Amino acid sequence: MIKNYFKTAFRNLWKNKSYGFLNVFGLAIGITCAGLIFLWVEDEMSYDHHNEKKDKLYKVLENQPYEGKTYTFNATPGLLAKGMKDEIPGIKNTCRSADQYTLFSIGEKAIFERGCYVDSSIFDIFTLPLIAGNKENVFKQLHSLVISEKMARKFFGEQKDILGKTLRVDNKEEFTITGVFKDIPQNSSIKFDWLSPFKIYNDRNEWLNHWDNNGIQTYVELEKSTDPATINMKLYGYLQSKDTTIVARPFLFGMNKWRLYSKFEEGKQAGGRIQYVSMFSTIAWVILFIACINFMNLATARSEKRAREVGVRKVLGADRKTLIGQFIGEALIMAFLSLIIAVGIIYLLLPAFNSLVEKQLTIGLDNPLHVLSLILIGLVCGLVAGSYPALYLSSFNPIWVFKGLKLKDSGAAIIRKVLVVLQFAVSIFFIIATIIVYNQIQHIKNRDLGYNKDNIIQTGLRGDMKKNFAVIKDQLLSSGYVENVAMSNLNQLYMGSSTGGYDWQGKDPSKKVLVTQDLIGPEYIKTMGIQIAKGRDFYPDPKQDSLNVIINETFAKIIGKKDIIGTLLRNDSTNYTIVGVVKDFVFSDMYAKSDPLIFRCWPDYFGYMYVRLKPQTNIERAVDKIKTTIISNNPGFPFDYIFVDDEFDKLFKSEVLIGKLSRIFAMLAIVITCLGLFGLATYTAERRTKEIGVRKVLGASVAGIAGLLSKDFLVLVILSSLISFPAAWWLMHNWLQNYAYRVQINWWVFILAAVLAIFIALFTISFQAIRAALSNPVKSLRTE
Repeated sequence: MIKNYFKTAFRNLWKNKSYGFLNVFGLAIGITCAGLIFLWVEDEMSYDHHNEKKDKLYKVLENQPYEGKTYTFNATPGLLAKGMKDEIPGIKNTCRSADQYTLFSIGEKAIFERGCYVDSSIFDIFTLPLIAGNKENVFKQLHSLVISEKMARKFFGEQKDILGKTLRVDNKEEFTITGVFKDIPQNSSIKFDWLSPFKIYNDRNEWLNHWDNNGIQTYVELEKSTDPATINMKLYGYLQSKDTTIVARPFLFGMNKWRLYSKFEEGKQAGGRIQYVSMFSTIAWVILFIACINFMNLATARSEKRAREVGVRKVLGADRKTLIGQFIGEALIMAFLSLIIAVGIIYLLLPAFNSLVEKQLTIGLDNPLHVLSLILIGLVCGLVAGSYPALYLSSFNPIWVFKGLKLKDSGAAIIRKVLVVLQFAVSIFFIIATIIVYNQIQHIKNRDLGYNKDNIIQTGLRGDMKKNFAVIKDQLLSSGYVENVAMSNLNQLYMGSSTGGYDWQGKDPSKKVLVTQDLIGPEYIKTMGIQIAKGRDFYPDPKQDSLNVIINETFAKIIGKKDIIGTLLRNDSTNYTIVGVVKDFVFSDMYAKSDPLIFRCWPDYFGYMYVRLKPQTNIERAVDKIKTTIISNNPGFPFDYIFVDDEFDKLFKSEVLIGKLSRIFAMLAIVITCLGLFGLATYTAERRTKEIGVRKVLGASVAGIAGLLSKDFLVLVILSSLISFPAAWWLMHNWLQNYAYRVQINWWVFILAAVLAIFIALFTISFQAIRAALSNPVKSLRTE
C-alpha cells in the first residue's frame, strides 16, 4: 500500500509539474524559515545549560526604592558574599566577581582581554573545566592567572605546556599562568578570557570594605534542599542589619532566568528576551501554516483532475477510510520531500543567518533531537496540509463523476477563499509590523540626545595617559584634526555610577533621590556638545571647582528652587555648590527620559578620554595622528578606541535584529502566499477557459477579461486588510508599550500595507490573467 502511495504521489507530481513545484517549493520555504527560527530559539533557550549546577546557581540583585520608584541593580557590596555564606543557612558557596578590561603583554605582543577578578570558589560553582592546572591550587599565589584556550593560543600559539609562564599586566606586574580553562560556550550569560584572585582587586579598592558601596557581582550556590524563597526572606532586611541607612533589598535571581527574564520594572520581573523567543516561535508556526494553506488550496482547487480516479477506486471497492489514508500519505510524502529540500536550503543559508544573528548555529543532524524535530515538522505539515484535501477528495460520489455532472465545489471554494484571506491577513500584518519596527528604531536613533555623538573618539586612560594628558591634548589640538579633548570617569553612554546620598535644604529627610554621578574634566561638557542652561561651565583649572558641581535640568526640578545657582548640596559631610545646570541629555537608557545627574570636577578618578574631531576631517588620517600622539606619550600600550556613534548604534542591536528578521519573515510570508495565489490564478484561468473564449468572441477586451479574473482575488485581499488592521494595531501597540520613548502608529502605515498587498496580488495574478485574456478563443471553443 505504501508503495502505491509513492507511485501515485510521484506520478501526480510528474504529471502536474507546475502544481508540484508550487506545493513542494512553497512548503520547503516555510520549513526553511521555521527551521532557522527554531535553531535560534533553541540557542536562546539553552543559555547557561553547560553549567551542571545551573538549577542551584543564583546571582544576587538589589531592589533600591527612590522617590516612589524601585530600581533593580546587579551591583552588590564587597562584604555581602562572605556575610551570606557565614550567616545564612542553606547557602553552600558564594563568589565575588569584578569585570576588567586589561592589557596583557609578552615581548612585543600586547592584547587587551576581558576577564574577572574572582574568588577561587568560582571553579566549584560554575562548570569551568581546566585543561591545565588544578583548581585546588591555581590561586595559591597572589599574582596567579588562569586563562582560556583562546587567550592561550593568542599568546603561545599551539604550545601546550604554558603553566609557569608569565604575562605582564598593564605593563606593571608579572602574572604567572597557573591554569588554562576550556573556552566558554557562546551561549553563556557570563564570558571572560582570564581569571585572577579577587584579593588583588580588593586590595586596590578600599570601598569594598563598606556595606553601603555597591560595585561587584555576587554569585551564590544553594544547598540541594534549600528553597530560594526562604533565602530571599532572610536577605530582605540583611543589609539594614549591617547599616540602617541602606535602602537596598537583595534577592536571588536564578541562572535559568538570566538570559530570557532579565527585565525588571518596579522591582519585579517583567519579561526580557523571552518575549522575542515567544514571538518568533509563533511566527515560525504561522509561516508553516501559511505554507500548508497553499497545499490545501491547490489540492482542493484541482479536485476535478482527480475526481475520475476517486470514482474508479470507489467502484473497485475502496472505502473512504482507504482513500483518506492514500491522500494523507501523498501529502506526507510531499511534506518530507519539501523537508529534504528545506534542509539543503538551511545548510546554504545558515552562514548568512549566523552572521545576521551573531551566533554559531548548526543544523546538527547528528543530534537526535534535531532529527526528531525535523520529522515532527514533516509530520505536522503533512497532516495539516493533507487533512482537508483528503476529507474533501474522498467524499466524491462516483455516480456524479461518471455521469460527467459538475462537482459541488461551493463548500471547498468558500474554504479556499477563507484560507487565502488568512494568508494575506498574515502577510499584511508582517508588512505593518516591519514598517512600525523600522519607524521605532529610526525614531530612537534620530531623537535629540542632548549632545553631539558624531566625530567623537573614546579611548580608555591607560598607563601614563592621565599624567601626560596636558601634553597629549596640546599635541592633538595643534594637529589640525582635533577640535577638543576631555576626560571623564564614566562611559558617556553607560553612566552606571549612582548614589542616594545627596541632601539639600528643604529636602524631605525620609526620601532619597537616586542621582547618577560622573567625575569629569573641565573641557568635557564642551567636548561632548552638552548645552549649559544656567550658570557656567567648570573653570580650566580643576582646583578652582573642587567643591563645585553642575547638575542637569531633571535634578534641578527635583530640588525645586527657582534660583538654583549657588544652592548647596551635601554628601558625606561635604558641601558642594551648584554653579551650573546643563540641559537634559540621554544616557544609560536610550528609551527613557533623563535621570537626575551631577557632574563633579575631580581629576583623580578619570577612566576615559574623549577626542572630538573637526567637521569634514579625514577620519583615517585623524585616527593615525591620534594613535601616533598617544603611543608616543604612553609607550607600551596599544591604541584601543571606539567611535561613540558606532557604540550608540550597538545599543539597538536587539531592535535592529528584530527589524531585519521582521523584513525577512514578511518577504518569505509574501513569497509563500504568492506561490499559492499564482497556483489558484492558474487554476481559475484554466477552469474558465471556455467562458473567456465566449466573452472574447462577444467583444470583450483583454483589459476587461484580465480585470474580471483579478477582481475576485482583489476582493479577498481587501477583506484580508480589514481583518489584519485591528489585530496589527493591537499587537504593535502592546509592543511599543515596552518603550518609554516611542513612535505613534499612524494611519498611513495601514494604507501603505494594503496598497502593497494589492500590488503584490495584482503582480502575482496578472501574468495568468493576461495570458488567459490573450489566448485564442478558437482553441478553447473548438470542442463545443
